[in-house]
Amino acid sequence: MLLSILSIIALFIILYFLFVSFYPAFGGDVSNERNAVYESSDQFDNGKFINSKKEIPEAASFSKMLSIGRKFFFEKVENGRPESDIKIQKIDSTDIAHNQHEAQLMWFGHSAFLLQLDDINILIDPMLGDVPAPHPLLGAKRFNSELPIPIEKLPQIDALVISHDHYDHLDYESIKKLKHKVEHYFVPLGVGVHLEAWGVASSIITEMDWWEETTYKDIQLACTPAQHFSGRKFTNGQSTLWSSWVIKTDSTSIYFSGDSGYGSHFKEIGEQYGPFDLAMMECGQYNKMWPDIHMFPEETAQAGLDVQASAVMPIHWGAFKLALHSWTDPIERVTKKANELHLPLVTPQIGEPIVIGKLTEPRAVWW
Repeated sequence: MLLSILSIIALFIILYFLFVSFYPAFGGDVSNERNAVYESSDQFDNGKFINSKKEIPEAASFSKMLSIGRKFFFEKVENGRPESDIKIQKIDSTDIAHNQHEAQLMWFGHSAFLLQLDDINILIDPMLGDVPAPHPLLGAKRFNSELPIPIEKLPQIDALVISHDHYDHLDYESIKKLKHKVEHYFVPLGVGVHLEAWGVASSIITEMDWWEETTYKDIQLACTPAQHFSGRKFTNGQSTLWSSWVIKTDSTSIYFSGDSGYGSHFKEIGEQYGPFDLAMMECGQYNKMWPDIHMFPEETAQAGLDVQASAVMPIHWGAFKLALHSWTDPIERVTKKANELHLPLVTPQIGEPIVIGKLTEPRAVWW
């Protein structure tokens, strides 16, 4: 009996390593030569990237991982998913191509955006696939069966910005379909290995460390801190950096939080780059079992004040079930807290064009 159990375990291990070795969605691996370059980063220590608070994220014991897995797969969450497809607004490709507004954005759900600034198209964390997992059988589908616009009808993308390498932010199928449309990629340190593994030329990838800045086609980009982690398989955790992003023109200032727990970095970013016309702030997929790597909605509102945002848009919700709260809990709680703090909240329907100069216009409670 013991021999049979050990044989089954060995078989599963072999199948796992074959799967991750040959299935492209897992991406690339950071080489020793590349790690040697990252040694100069303050965020790199002993072969891995770290947060400002080195003890975050807390190393999960095997028993804790089993507990989290059991709760996620077997615990019923009331209203965990919408009863039917959530309604979206369709986006006309002609309207995007002939956009006359100074600055506007469109939300695809979760943390994916098309941002148009001064006739420049910027795509942010374009997870536009059905399932945030390396294989469709390993995750649950998004809450809407259609996107506001198919990938094929998106315009040419001047800059594609990625916050980190998790599957709900960096999607292999989306990148594969977008490759011929994208002029340049901006990513945190190390994330370029995945893009290169998927056929993107290294010459059009710019990797950046926290607090590094660059200018591209009159768009100012700054890679800024976040409190999170990385990895696409069991063997490469923290091998790439995670970040938030500041995106500015002479007339518009945007902050994108990526994934992050609440911390002092928000005030530091606000002091260095604020105020912002709009901050897209993570608000969803939280739980008391991982309080340091995702914000609770009340923290999202406070972080919006910390970065000195004139208005906040809650993101990282409305598309996937990745935690144990109801699908509307994030927006309901952050709305309540934002009202208490007198913080303007922007809550567009998925696909609804948001003009940066008209953020105060009232919006329907669509959820």
